[in-house]
Amino acid sequence: MQEKSSDILTEALAQKILRGELAPGEKLRQDHIAQEFGLSHVPVREALLRLEAKGLAVSRPRQGMRVAPLDDSAQKELRVMREALEPVALAHSVPHLSAAQIAHAEGLRLACDEAEDMFTWEALNRDFHLATIAACAMPRLIEEVTKLQLLAARYMLQHYRQRWKKHIDIDHRAIMAAIRRRDAQAAAAVLERHLARLG
Repeated sequence: MQEKSSDILTEALAQKILRGELAPGEKLRQDHIAQEFGLSHVPVREALLRLEAKGLAVSRPRQGMRVAPLDDSAQKELRVMREALEPVALAHSVPHLSAAQIAHAEGLRLACDEAEDMFTWEALNRDFHLATIAACAMPRLIEEVTKLQLLAARYMLQHYRQRWKKHIDIDHRAIMAAIRRRDAQAAAAVLERHLARLG
C-alpha cells in the first residue's frame, strides 16, 4: 500500500525545517506548498497539522501556520526532558530487545560512525537511539521520545553544522556493549552521560 500524500508531504516539510531550508518563523502558505508539491489543499492541511503536532510548526491567530521558532529556553527544556525520559525508556527496553533488534541497532551504530555528512549522521543517530528503545513496551513514552529527538535535531543541525566531523561515537559503542550484556542500568548511565555531554 502506497503512503498517503499527506504522510510524504509531512516528511518532506519536516526535512526542510530540520535542514533550515524553511526558516524559523517563516509562513507556511498552503497554496504555495500545494503548488510546489502538486497536491490539493486537503493533504497540505493534514501535513501542516501534523507538523504542528510534532512541534515543528505553530499556528498564530490571523497569521496562519508558521515554522516553529528556535529559542534558548525551548532548547533547555528539550534537553531536560530528554535526560529525564530517554534513559528510562532505554532501561525498560534493554531486557526485552530481541537478537534481531540488537543486530539492527548495531548496524545503525556502525552506519552512524561511517556517515560522511551531518544530515546523514543526524538521521542515523536518531534511528540508532530509537532502535535501542524499541522493546520498551511503553508506546506513549516512545512517542514522546521520538518527538523530543526530532525537535532536538533542529538545534543540533543549527548549532553544530559548521563544526561537525566524521567520528566514531564511543558512547554509542558503550551503550551497545551494555545492551549485549543485558545491563540496563549501565546502558542508561552511559546514555545519561551522552545526553549531558550533548547539552
